[in-house]
Amino acid sequence: MPSAFSSATTTIIYDMHTTDEKLKAFSRFLDVLDTLREKCPWDAKQTNDSLRPNTVEEVFELADALMADDTANIKKELGDVLLHVAFYSKIASEKNQFDIADVCNSLTDKLIFRHPHIYGDVQADSPESVAQNWEQIKLKEKGGNKTVLAGVPSALPALIKANRIQEKAANVGFDWDEPSQVWDKLKEETAEVEQEIKAGDTDKIEAEFGDLLFAVVNAARLYGVNPENALERTNRKFISRFNHIEKRAKEEGRSLKDMSLDEMDKFWNEAKSLE
Repeated sequence: MPSAFSSATTTIIYDMHTTDEKLKAFSRFLDVLDTLREKCPWDAKQTNDSLRPNTVEEVFELADALMADDTANIKKELGDVLLHVAFYSKIASEKNQFDIADVCNSLTDKLIFRHPHIYGDVQADSPESVAQNWEQIKLKEKGGNKTVLAGVPSALPALIKANRIQEKAANVGFDWDEPSQVWDKLKEETAEVEQEIKAGDTDKIEAEFGDLLFAVVNAARLYGVNPENALERTNRKFISRFNHIEKRAKEEGRSLKDMSLDEMDKFWNEAKSLE
């Protein structure tokens, strides 16, 4: 069984479960899900369509926990996501389509096939070479009938989608020779935005802003930065600082609408000094 204890230096040591204990825990979880599906009125009526919105919400809640590096919530949200994986598999088994074993076996087979540098004789000694092999193997899996970018989900948020598009294109060689080359592209796109703003064409302004944002995502990727994480980090920073402005204004019995920008900047800088 797992155990945790603190030494004199308060270092936490956790003894991981054995394989048998993991299998027992997973089996217990599936047994409970089977029982709930049979006996609970709410669980019994769920369908793929009814669960889908909740699944999206659970994934975002997991993303929040990961961004906060909140171990307790990461564990909790992983459990919620796992519940949805098993639930969809349970629904499929009732239709004689597949079950959780098929999901696990299919995933395992795919992992083995996509890691020939581990389970075969292919050489790949860097994350970049592994990623390039991964994309080539995925194309082979599709029998060559789909394009490189076909695997990018159309429903992805635009920022994440841009990053995935660029990653996939780069993995087949469509990329800058040197990361520093992207800065000229950023300057070019910025100039084009300014030009269209002066011209006053709303549609073209939007299009050029899109090109500029795409170039910014490209720059982040080239320098090893996940643009989604970077932007969310700034979002949280802005929220924290703006909340401080509101708090300080309230302490002075004032409304933000009645404050000057210089007065709000004072509290903004105060918030920065507290970080």
